[in-house]
Amino acid sequence: MTGPTIRNQRAFASGALFLAFAIFFFMTALNYPAGSAARMGPGYFPRLLAIVLATIGLAVMLSAVRRTAERQELQRWDLKGPAWVTGSVALFALLLFPLGLMGALFVLIVVSSKASPEFAWTGALANAAVLITLCLLVFVYGLGLQLPVWPALLN
Repeated sequence: MTGPTIRNQRAFASGALFLAFAIFFFMTALNYPAGSAARMGPGYFPRLLAIVLATIGLAVMLSAVRRTAERQELQRWDLKGPAWVTGSVALFALLLFPLGLMGALFVLIVVSSKASPEFAWTGALANAAVLITLCLLVFVYGLGLQLPVWPALLN
């Protein structure tokens, strides 16, 4: 007798990735005291979140082996998109203090937009305008975070 057949390999791989992250974060959170629901410690929320993430991962994996699951093969991963996004986050970290929040966010949004196969300059620039405005309103004016807004030369 053989085990269940994985009909939807993409969903199964996604669920397995959720489960792997959940296990990693749960194991990492074991280094911190959990406390209780009434008096939460620093490890309480990460453990709870890891349990929720593992539950979602297991549900997705189980749905991939159902007889009614749509058949989908796992295709080769395109690492170009994640590389653009990861590179844009690294650039943001490097450019935040020399260029300020405005410049670093602009670079982050435009570079990460290159991850999409439907990249267009008009869309990237429109996204940049909207997201920079929202970030300024929320983080600088709303929360009062002490971030350099403009390049260091203008401060």
